[in-house]
This record gives sequence, structure tokens and C-alpha cells, in this order.
Amino acid sequence: MTVAVVTDSTAYLPEGFAERRGVRVVPLHVLVDGRSLRDGVDMGAAELAADLRAHRQVTTSRATPVEFAAVYRELLRDGAKEIVSIHLSSELSGTWDAAWFAAEEVGSDRVQVIDSRSTGMGLGFAVLVAADAARSGATGGEVARVAERTAARTRTFFCLDTLEHLRRGGRIGTAAAFVGTALAVRPLLHVDDGRIVPLEKVRTSTRALSRLVDHVAEAAGPGQTGVAVHHLDAPERAVELAARIEERVPGCRACLISELGAVVGAHTGPGVLGAVVLPGGPDGAG
Repeated sequence: MTVAVVTDSTAYLPEGFAERRGVRVVPLHVLVDGRSLRDGVDMGAAELAADLRAHRQVTTSRATPVEFAAVYRELLRDGAKEIVSIHLSSELSGTWDAAWFAAEEVGSDRVQVIDSRSTGMGLGFAVLVAADAARSGATGGEVARVAERTAARTRTFFCLDTLEHLRRGGRIGTAAAFVGTALAVRPLLHVDDGRIVPLEKVRTSTRALSRLVDHVAEAAGPGQTGVAVHHLDAPERAVELAARIEERVPGCRACLISELGAVVGAHTGPGVLGAVVLPGGPDGAG
């Protein structure tokens, strides 16, 4: 391919998807009691859940411009003519900034950096569509545009057992209004223009699951729909959520299921359930 596609580890693509499509994934960093680990490389979901339940200090940090620049240079040496680098929302992380600085160093005429304004498969769907466009011979500009359009069409919903992890990480924004009652409710949130904002409060995990399905069905509409389900340390509930979505949304042939990794999981905590909706499906991205 003359256009290489790069993303970061918060896309949380299902296992094998990045490799099959030739997507290069740059891991972000997780610090556990001051020890730096790479998301998805040195630390996975199971280790993260155990550390969080043991109340270890878990924080996160972006990949550095040096790390991004090294990846860009390697891809160009290996024959890429252009690079499209697609990343989680700049409202949630400095990752986009690090990638942009690296692109300026390597050559902004060869590297385009895209802010997905999302994360998880809200980012991941854009990456997959971009990779398919690159494999079909699209130019760098065309790959970047299809990634931006796809990311803009996604809707991301999730429910948490507690807002405590988001509060500690400073990621809750206007969702802070939920904190006072976080122990009494199951907060439902969504990603709106790159920010995590509150959606509604429910009293039980059963009700939270039902409302997630309702929101997915409303966002999906009547046509073909791509849906991905995320979780951390809640595989049975994720399978149940996927099955209920497939039953409720006629245009969803099969939900992708992907466990969150350390960087996003550190801010949501164990037990999180989420769903990312792409109305029209990947093929409708243009």
C-alpha cells in the first residue's frame, strides 16, 4: 500500500483486525505505582482489572512525539508514500498533539494526523474504513476524509459501576454532576464532540443494560448498522448486551466484542459496558 494507516492503542480493535488490515498501532502508556507499561503490550485488561481492584495507583500518559516519529520513519522507509495517523479525541488525551508534532518533524506533506473526536471503536471503525480505502488504492487525502466522515457518524454509549475512576483521572467534565449520587445509581454517559458527557442515571445494572440497548437502537435507525460492544472484566454481560442488540437492531448482522485495554479501562474501571454504533455500517462511510 502506498498509504499507511496508523492509530493508537485506544482503538481497541478486536484481536487480529489491525494485523489483517496492515494497521500500525502505537501503544499509549500506563503507570502502575509509578512503573511505566505499554497499553496492550506490557499490560492487558486482566492485569489492569486486578490492579484497580487492589487499589493500586493507575495513571495514563500519551505516546511521545519521538515514538510516533520513529513509527512514521519506519513506514516511509518500508515504502509508504503517505501516512494517515488517526487518534483518540484531543479532548481526552494529548495523543493527537504528540502525533502532530511528530508529523511536523517527519514532514506534514507526507503525514496527516486526524482527531477522531472519539475513542474505542468510535476511533476503531474510522481506522478500519481508512485501512480498507488505503488497500483499494485511495490517496492519502481520500483516506483521511473517509476516516473523518466515519468517525463523525459514530455514536458511543457506556455505563459504569462508579464514576470514581473518571473523577480521579479528570476525564468526566460536565459528568461531575453525577458524582454526588454515583454510589446510588448506574450512570450512563456518551461521547459528544470528543467529550464524555452525562446521558442519564438509572438505579440498577439491569436497567442500565436495557437503556444501553434502547440508545443503540435509536442511534442505529432502520438500515445496515455496525455495532461494537466494549467491556472491562465483564465478558458475560458483554455477550448478553451484544445478543440483545442483535435481536433489537435488524440492520446489525453481528456485534463485534472487544475488551477495553489499560488506558481507557483505567478511567472507566472494571464492570464498564459500552456500545459504539456506526449507522449505515462501514460500507456506508463513502
